[in-house]
Amino acid sequence: MLTPWMAPHRVITWQRAVVLLTLGKVEVLEEYEEPIVAPSLTLRTPAVVRLTRGNVSTKRKVRFSRLNVFTRDGFRCQYCGVRRAMDDLNYDHVVPRVRGGKTGWENIVTSCYACNLRKGSRTPDEAGLKLLRRPFRPTSLPHTPFLRAEKGVPPLWRDYCPHLVDDQASVA
Repeated sequence: MLTPWMAPHRVITWQRAVVLLTLGKVEVLEEYEEPIVAPSLTLRTPAVVRLTRGNVSTKRKVRFSRLNVFTRDGFRCQYCGVRRAMDDLNYDHVVPRVRGGKTGWENIVTSCYACNLRKGSRTPDEAGLKLLRRPFRPTSLPHTPFLRAEKGVPPLWRDYCPHLVDDQASVA
C-alpha cells in the first residue's frame, strides 16, 4: 500500500486491499491477472494500491507480530547470533508457555530452528544458552525490506519500491 504521495507505506493482503477499495479508501494502481469472483462482482486481484486520503498516521504502537519480532531482532537468532532469512527463523518464548510464559514483546525472541530445538521447554539458562539481548517492546521499527528472501520483490511492485529492488540486486 502506498501513501497518497506514492511512498511505500505497508504491505497488506489482497483481501484487505479489496475491503479498502470497497470502502473507497484506496485506488488500485496495479492488478494481478487472477480474478476474484464473488456472487455480485468479478474483479482482478489488487497488487498495488494507493491511499486516497492524506491522513496517514505514523504515531501508532508497534503491533506484535512475527515479522515485527524478527525486525526488532534484526533477523538474527538471539541465541547463536546468526542472521538468517525469514523462512529459517521462528520465535521462541524465553519463559516457556508450559511455565506460564506469555506470548508478547517482553517474552518472545527470534531464534533459528536449531537453537529453538536445543532450548526446548527450558529457560535459556537451563539450556546453556545466553540471550544476545533481552526482549523488549519497541516504540518504533525501521521500514523492513523483508522481501529480500528467495521470493524477492514481486514484479508489479518494482516501480513503487525501487529501494527494495536495489537491495535485492546487491544481495544476489
